[in-house]
Formats: sequence, C-alpha cells, structure tokens
Amino acid sequence: MNAKILGDLGAPLVALRTLSVDQPHLPAPCVSLSTVFPERLDLSFHNDLGAFEAWREALGLDPLNVAHHVQGDGRTCVLTVHADYAGAALHLTGFGTLPAVEEARSRAEVPA
Repeated sequence: MNAKILGDLGAPLVALRTLSVDQPHLPAPCVSLSTVFPERLDLSFHNDLGAFEAWREALGLDPLNVAHHVQGDGRTCVLTVHADYAGAALHLTGFGTLPAVEEARSRAEVPA
C-alpha cells in the first residue's frame, strides 16, 4: 500500500517520536520515511559505525542479526539490522570506510 495522506505514515512517525523521547541522548541519524513503504522508518548513519552500534545496543538488537556487506569497489562497509519498534518496521543502516582502504589511501597521499 502506498501512503496517500500523512496519517498513512502514522506508524513510523509514532516510532520516531517515541525514539526521540526514550533515546534523546543517542547520535542523530539521517531519518527517512517513504510513501512507498508507509510502515517503515529508516535511520542511517554515514561515516559513523559507532553511532550505528550505539543505536543497536540501546534498542537491544542482537548483534548476530546485523548483516554486513561491502560496496563501492570494496571501500565502504555497510551494516544493517531490522526490527519492529513501536508499530513500525525499523531499519538501521550504518556506512563506514574500511580501515585497510583508508590506510592505503593515506599512504598514497604521502609524497615519497
């Protein structure tokens, strides 16, 4: 079902409000709602896997449920975990630069 009115986004909006009250100390995420997936709340963390982990831990999400993959020609680590939260389908995504790539990039920038 596609959302037609703001009320159709009620579940993720309630979840977002609940999170803002229950977890105000957590790092601010990039927040996304979609009329295509009106039950879903996406929270993403760019270049901050620590923020992803803080949220995962605060929400009590099992680390064994975190999926990991690499994108961007092997340069970017992507972590994802999904859970139901306050009636919404919560999706957490964390993006970070892989350390070996960052180290190689730093070496390449140092003149010989």
